[in-house]
Formats: sequence, structure tokens, C-alpha cells
Amino acid sequence: MFRAGRRKKQFLSQEATEAILRRGLAGVLGVHGDDGYPYAVPISYVYEGGKIYLHSANSGHKLDSIRRDDKVSFCVIDQDQVVPEELTTYFRSAIVFGRARIVEEPEVKRHALELLGQKYSAAFPEKIAASITREWAAVTVVEIVVDHMSGKEAIELVAMREKVLPSTNDSNE
Repeated sequence: MFRAGRRKKQFLSQEATEAILRRGLAGVLGVHGDDGYPYAVPISYVYEGGKIYLHSANSGHKLDSIRRDDKVSFCVIDQDQVVPEELTTYFRSAIVFGRARIVEEPEVKRHALELLGQKYSAAFPEKIAASITREWAAVTVVEIVVDHMSGKEAIELVAMREKVLPSTNDSNE
């Protein structure tokens, strides 16, 4: 169903890919937009247990698109170091394909908003709780259930990593 990558040595393990999703601060959500055009929008998000949560206003292009077609993609760039003298970029990223839904259950919505608050404003728990209460009716939470994910990094990063710690993972050959 999902395409296999061409450069197997550059693909990251499931654990490394999930680590990118956990530590990333922003991602790009891709949906089936208006008139057949893709719509990609940068968002704040949180990843937990095979699901991505994001918050949104109660209306707009993103939610209209998800209501029309729940299949989405999501990308997080973990590293993007331009190396001009080598005419390349040392990159590391994760791509997710999944199904999005608008969360209706109050307990799931609250949990997702608390996770988002902890990720971006952990030092201010009282402000997080107050904001959730104050903005409850004005915010929508979207949950993406991951169907497939892959992570990939530049071949130069693979080489650097293997010099430090020789690989014992034959599946990355």
C-alpha cells in the first residue's frame, strides 16, 4: 500500500522515527484541499502512542478538508543543515500517513490539549489549565491515527553515525 523507499541505508528505524515525532516542534500537515489541490499547513502538534494531536479554530480550510477526506500526510524536519561546499543538505525527517478525525470526546480533547500545553509550556501548568477552560468552546482538536511512518536521513549522517557506532542493523543496508 505504501511505497518502499529507494535508498534503504538512509531509512531510520521505527524508534528513531518516533523520536523525531516526539521532539519536533512544528510539522506540516498535508490534506486533500479545495478543487483537488493539496493543502499543506504548518502546525504545532504532539505525538503520543501512534497518534498525532493538533488544535485548530472551529472552522477553516484544514477542517473542511479533513471532513471531506480523512487521509492525510504529516512531515517533521528534524535537521536541515545546508552544506554549501558539498552542494548538499544534511537532513533528517519523518513522514507520516494516517487518518484524521475531529475529536468529539471531551476526555480525549482535554488530554490532547493538556499534552500540547505540556509540550510547549510545561513551566506554566496553571496557565495551561486556565487556557483550556477559557478556550474550550473555541478550539477543535484533530487526532491523526498513524497508518504508516518512515524516517530518513542524509547519507552523510549515516556515514557519520556508522563511524561512531558501527551498525548491526542489516535491514538498513
